[in-house]
Amino acid sequence: MSEPRDLYRGRARCVVKPKDALEVAQVLSLCNAHGVGVVPQGGNTGLVGGQTPDSSGRQILLSLQRLDRIRDVDPRSDAMTLEAGVTLARAQDAAESVDRYFPLSLASEGSCTIGGNLATNAGGVHVLAYGAARDLAIGVEVALADGRLLSTLGKLRKDNTGYDLTRLFVGSEGTLGIITAATLKLFPRPRSRAVAFLGVSDPAQALSLLGFVKERAGPGLHAFELVPRIGLDLVLRHIPGARDPLSAVHPWYALVEIAGFAEGEAERIAAATLSQAIDEGLALDAAIAQSLDQAAALWRLRESMSEAQKREGGSIKHDISVPVDRIPEFIAEAGRRIAAHFPQARPVPFGHMGDGNIHYNVSQPVGGDKAAFLDRWDEMNEIVHGLVHEFGGSISAEHGIGRMKRDLLARVKDPVALDVMRALKAALDPRGVLNPGKLL
Repeated sequence: MSEPRDLYRGRARCVVKPKDALEVAQVLSLCNAHGVGVVPQGGNTGLVGGQTPDSSGRQILLSLQRLDRIRDVDPRSDAMTLEAGVTLARAQDAAESVDRYFPLSLASEGSCTIGGNLATNAGGVHVLAYGAARDLAIGVEVALADGRLLSTLGKLRKDNTGYDLTRLFVGSEGTLGIITAATLKLFPRPRSRAVAFLGVSDPAQALSLLGFVKERAGPGLHAFELVPRIGLDLVLRHIPGARDPLSAVHPWYALVEIAGFAEGEAERIAAATLSQAIDEGLALDAAIAQSLDQAAALWRLRESMSEAQKREGGSIKHDISVPVDRIPEFIAEAGRRIAAHFPQARPVPFGHMGDGNIHYNVSQPVGGDKAAFLDRWDEMNEIVHGLVHEFGGSISAEHGIGRMKRDLLARVKDPVALDVMRALKAALDPRGVLNPGKLL
């Protein structure tokens, strides 16, 4: 058994596929009594090894894919309750079926599941406007290690009766309990959408452009993505059908999405704002999608970047965040430090500039040995994560900790925070059967 990057492989004693929350709880009760580790898995799209058993063959893999019922969709309360195995794409469709909008959006939305999205506090492209998965959860149903079912499900937006247990389990990566269902927030459905691709000279100009667009679009600014020319070149080289949206070549690009709640509103705001941005020297050029197909093609350029890097050879990846105002400084300094230790490596930083989350990936040298490059993964991490720490950032912005960053977490997390996390783990999972070896 392996995960999408094939970095982590494992063997399970067996695969268990319960059909409902009660069966999940019964499995946990039995495993807890016998001290058998349980690794929960949704769509197996995680990127840090959190859904993969170890190599011992003693753990069981608990698949949540059969828990796929949509229990309730309520447009009056702007809430829906879904089971953990519902894919993100189905969740989006369920919201649209009642003329509402569920904003969580990931490249893997056709296969990733709501349970996994919540367990890892998934981010995606619309965090700038709506927040991450934790911000979209009203309540959860959770199977605890001892076989009890805890439920905070419900449509209440205000409930001040004690600890926020919902947020405790969201982002816990299955180490405190297994999420079996969730009540999620719905929003008014945008009636118009404008997607634009802009050329900029450098990340500093992109940062100025972000502030300019945010002031004029307000909450209608749904996404602001930073793309380097090297990343676009890789997509054009390796992804069939990809086309350069601008006639001239620029060092960097911004992908901007603006939503409106009246017909044509987003298009009007985008046209006026981006035209003014070019006039004021905040962008070099712009192309605004004129159809849904063109908008999808622009987003494919951004979402294909990881796949293009994979086809180019070895790539050492970092899912980091730093304060938004320091992104240009971070990218420049990281480039200098990497060049000093990996002279021919190719940094490809891209991602969610609007919320500070940059995927600082580094591709192998042209014609280099892939295995030899990947063998230096830890050395590259020392450089990038060390700089992240200096900038007051996070080593995991949206992918979680899993197995990949477990040891690193202990070095960068506040010691008191780690003590509290370990105390919670000991209280809720004293025998350590829930996703052992992950996060802590």
